[in-house]
This record gives sequence, structure tokens and C-alpha cells, in this order.
Amino acid sequence: MERRIGAAVLLVKNREAIQKLNTIVSNHADIVIGRQGIPLLEKNISIITLVLQGTTDEIGSLTGQLGRLTGVQVKSALIKDDE
Repeated sequence: MERRIGAAVLLVKNREAIQKLNTIVSNHADIVIGRQGIPLLEKNISIITLVLQGTTDEIGSLTGQLGRLTGVQVKSALIKDDE
């Protein structure tokens, strides 16, 4: 299956979801290249960016599980990994 490189941007409005979010990301650590989190304290939200490399199924599994968390929104973009 073709591999993709991409990014997922998460908007976390529910701080109670962070423990579950971290568990899901850890379970998919083999496809996570990098992670950056930025708290927006004045709005009481956090933005997390994940840089990913994997198949569309692997990336879809991760983003799908994250998107089902209450108070978490996910958007992703993927490009073909030519190697």
C-alpha cells in the first residue's frame, strides 16, 4: 500500500479528552514523526499538530479515533510519499 506524508491539526476544546488523546497518539507512535502543542489560554483551547507518515489506512485509523473524542476536532492533509 502506498505511503503518505501528512499533517493532522487538532483543536482541543475539552481538556478532559487529553489523556485519551495522548493514549491514542501513543498507540500510533510508529506513524508519528513529530508533535507540537500550543495552548491558547485566553480561549481555553489547545492546538496540536501531528506530522505523520504511513498508509492512508494507518493515518485514517489515528485521525478517526481522535475525531471521535468529545471536544476534539481534527483536520488532516496528506501527500503521496514518492519513495
